[in-house]
Amino acid sequence: MNPNKALWEKGDFTRIAQTMRQSGEELVSKIGVTKGMKVLDLGCGDGTTAVPEAKIGAEVLGVDIAGNLVEAGKQRAKEAGLTNCVFQEGDASNLNELQDKSFDMVVSIFGAMFAPKPFDVAKEMVRVTKSGGKIVMGNWIPGDPTLVAQILKISSSYTPPPPEGFISPMTWGIESNVIERFGNAGIAKENISFTRDTYTFVAPFSPAEFVTVFRSFYGPTMNAFEAAEKEGRSADLQQELEELFNNQNKNGSEKGTVIPATYLRVTVNC
Repeated sequence: MNPNKALWEKGDFTRIAQTMRQSGEELVSKIGVTKGMKVLDLGCGDGTTAVPEAKIGAEVLGVDIAGNLVEAGKQRAKEAGLTNCVFQEGDASNLNELQDKSFDMVVSIFGAMFAPKPFDVAKEMVRVTKSGGKIVMGNWIPGDPTLVAQILKISSSYTPPPPEGFISPMTWGIESNVIERFGNAGIAKENISFTRDTYTFVAPFSPAEFVTVFRSFYGPTMNAFEAAEKEGRSADLQQELEELFNNQNKNGSEKGTVIPATYLRVTVNC
């Protein structure tokens, strides 16, 4: 089985995604999605940005490698009565089922960054975007002090080293890498712009309970705990994550969690 597919089907990312809905809607409202526009939402999960895009009136295709998330997205679209929001399985490294220049916009928020072969990912996103269209990516930033970069950093310190040739998804959060990858796909540097933006996780439970949600349902954290347990270090990992979540909680109450996380928003004009 594709290791990336196995990672994202391992847990249930919808449980994390529920805490990201508000920021998903806010992002969609400012990237220029309009009624009738053809949008590919790549690495869409259960539709955190795809569903708001469709509610604006865009014709949206959500593609994700995880079959369970595709099914969850279909259910969300059905419940919302959105006939203009379709979900299907696919790999961001190889979108061979999609035609050249068929989308006005390609959106990938914390999705395509996790696919292997980043140069192939950039090439495929450019290939399926119409001339004059644009690509919008949201990528976590390596070394950033906010939540997700720190979760992934802490988790990686408990897991075995990755296989030889592995390229960290976090490299998508470095501007020079983004320029190189899209440059290799034929995009000039001046057609790529960057903004530091914020995604806020909002949960109706305590930071400690939020750690439990990540431990139970988020593939990378699940793997970290499995590795930590083998070394007798799972309590250490739990403590590190609880300290992180507590320190970053802006809610002012243990009954709820509000944690902003900084990311790199990339806009590519094709």
